[in-house]
Amino acid sequence: MREYLLIRSKRKTVALAIKEDGALEVRAPMRLSKKWIDGFVKQKEGWIQQKTAETAKRAAARRQLTPQEEENLCLRAQEYLPQRTWELAEQTGLTPAGVKVTGAKTRWGSCSGKNKICLSWRLMERPREVIDYVIIHELCHTEHHDHSKGFWALVESFLPNYRALRRELKGW
Repeated sequence: MREYLLIRSKRKTVALAIKEDGALEVRAPMRLSKKWIDGFVKQKEGWIQQKTAETAKRAAARRQLTPQEEENLCLRAQEYLPQRTWELAEQTGLTPAGVKVTGAKTRWGSCSGKNKICLSWRLMERPREVIDYVIIHELCHTEHHDHSKGFWALVESFLPNYRALRRELKGW
């Protein structure tokens, strides 16, 4: 049986994630039995192996930035990302409560329940159209705080090619 970190919360579904270091993380509802979760993990072993290999391959290919490169990207991001977010907010009519640049490593962006958008400075290593996709994705969360059909329809109304951009982003 594969080892995993179990995180229980008030969720309704089970989610599997392979972390950067190859560790398996399982998120599950509070009341779901450990036996059921173990069975689910065993059933998904093929998927887990595939995603672990993909994660390792991406990690090996990723260029490590020097501290100076990180600092430069962070400074550029502090200037560019908020400005671009407000430009796109004006174009879309979707207004965030604020914009903050973070050093997040595991997500490109987020939108809080109070409509505050956070964007990782690491986006600055990506093409401009991918950056715009992440910003528009987060702006759409100011209207839909989920990934419902309505949310994706709103994203698509601004970016008809969002699926290709999303695939490109997932490759990183």
